[in-house]
Amino acid sequence: MRNEDIHQSIMLAVYVVADNIYSPLGATTAQNFEQVKQGISGIKKHHNLTLADEPVYASLFNSNEISNHNQLKYSLFESLLIASIEAVLGESRISATDTKTLLIVSSTKGNISMLETNADDPDLKDRIALHTSARLVAEHFGFVNKPLVVSNACISGIMAILTGARLIQSGQYENVVVVGADVISKFVLSGFQSFQAISAEPCKPFDENRTGITLGEAAATMILSSNPKYTDSIKVLGGAVSNDANHISAPSRTGVELAQAIERTLSIAGLLPDDIDLVSAHGTATSYNDEMEAKAIALAGLDKVPTNSLKGYYGHTLGAAGLIESIISIQSLKQNLILPTLGFEKMGVSNPINVCTTLTSKRLKTCLKTASGFGGCNAAIVFSK
Repeated sequence: MRNEDIHQSIMLAVYVVADNIYSPLGATTAQNFEQVKQGISGIKKHHNLTLADEPVYASLFNSNEISNHNQLKYSLFESLLIASIEAVLGESRISATDTKTLLIVSSTKGNISMLETNADDPDLKDRIALHTSARLVAEHFGFVNKPLVVSNACISGIMAILTGARLIQSGQYENVVVVGADVISKFVLSGFQSFQAISAEPCKPFDENRTGITLGEAAATMILSSNPKYTDSIKVLGGAVSNDANHISAPSRTGVELAQAIERTLSIAGLLPDDIDLVSAHGTATSYNDEMEAKAIALAGLDKVPTNSLKGYYGHTLGAAGLIESIISIQSLKQNLILPTLGFEKMGVSNPINVCTTLTSKRLKTCLKTASGFGGCNAAIVFSK
């Protein structure tokens, strides 16, 4: 037996014991999955001059949907984190004050938009720091351990889940609360517009006529535990990250590096490509991302596996994307349902993959989730019944 196999056999199992999605589609995972199952999207046309001079398609909250937003103490970003954690922490019966429990916060932008709204004073640098937001959220719930921040472009959500799983497997913690969020503002939107990456219509992942991403805002929480009382829950079987170091914003042209992350993930999980029942792709609907990701999926031997992208329902929610899409995929496993890729009509990548177009009932056991982001980062993770 290889050392890797021995290590895998003695690692603690990591279970997904509770989760929440707090988005324009609903305040709970159940509400969100029901909306997505019915083909309902949160993406709408918005003409808001504080966001952009011209109308833009995005999935955004309205002011009434952030019930605990207190401008004097918490930013909108922090309020989203708090709302999502509150919705699920009590349900899990895991205590924030337990020394065996850790909080991990995932985000790509955090409070960066304060640069456009707040006065430039000495306190601003600390206020926009992600560790400040993590500390405020931890204090709100009484977490006794210092929170951890994971921010690595668009793989942040998956990387946060993997980090939590590895910390549990190392024996440092028994429970990890992983939460992610991002808020869309003029500052954030203009950054993507400068790359000419924003679609003038709702995004169309993997489609021949795709023209770019649609942004979205949301929060999501996943609670992980090694406690054997959760044996019947969905398991995190393993995951891996890689970096293609191709360009500050453009991904690899070959897909080899994402394929390596996928292959490493399958190896850690003790699975073969034929063991995967569903691929939840990143599928941002940009020309380069979808082309690269399709090549990677094919290189990893998964081109025949049913594959979907959820960006047509939520838009690209940045630091929350990996969490939201993992949670929806876990619901797909539980309900044996494969969700269609909203916006997809005709194959638009050079390596054809099995993009789902209809709601399909099928017995499912395992799901592979992928993500890629600026700076050439890639990630993959496997969930299983």
